[in-house]
Amino acid sequence: MQEKIKEIADRIKELREISDISVDEMADRLDMDTGSYQIYEAGETDIPASILYRISSGLKVDMSVLLTGEDPRMHVFTVTRKDKGVSVERRKEYKYQSLASNFVHKKAEPFVVKVEPKPEGTEMSMNSHPGQEFNFVLEGTLKVFIHNNEIVLEEGDSIFFDSNYPHSMAAVGGKSAKFLAIIM
Repeated sequence: MQEKIKEIADRIKELREISDISVDEMADRLDMDTGSYQIYEAGETDIPASILYRISSGLKVDMSVLLTGEDPRMHVFTVTRKDKGVSVERRKEYKYQSLASNFVHKKAEPFVVKVEPKPEGTEMSMNSHPGQEFNFVLEGTLKVFIHNNEIVLEEGDSIFFDSNYPHSMAAVGGKSAKFLAIIM
């Protein structure tokens, strides 16, 4: 896992330098302090998917370039077989599987996300990113925290929201939850 984090960080640094963007400028674009950005770019810690999405947007590359090092090639369609998406384990709370990593010029990033239950009273790690997000619960029960609200979603339920607002998801009921997330 640590090797993969370092590979992604190296690709980010290389693309930033090729784009002639300074470390300070990139940190400003991401609305974070330079030191925090440098930790990500050095590969010293996991980079949340929401930050990867913002970095890819800032570098004007598809997120799959950061994740795999390859340009997407499909222009008309792409097929991702069950459990065969590009695995993205960026945060301990979530396990992402990209469903369209090989499609060129996506207007949205679709993922299947798995969340494991946490002990009662565990503090939620909130994140935000530009755009909007759609989540559809495939398995289990999911609690969504957004803008001072807690919404419980069961299998088949969905939520669409402004992802600029800090948000987080948690599996409830002692079982993992799986959901389709589309980030736009």
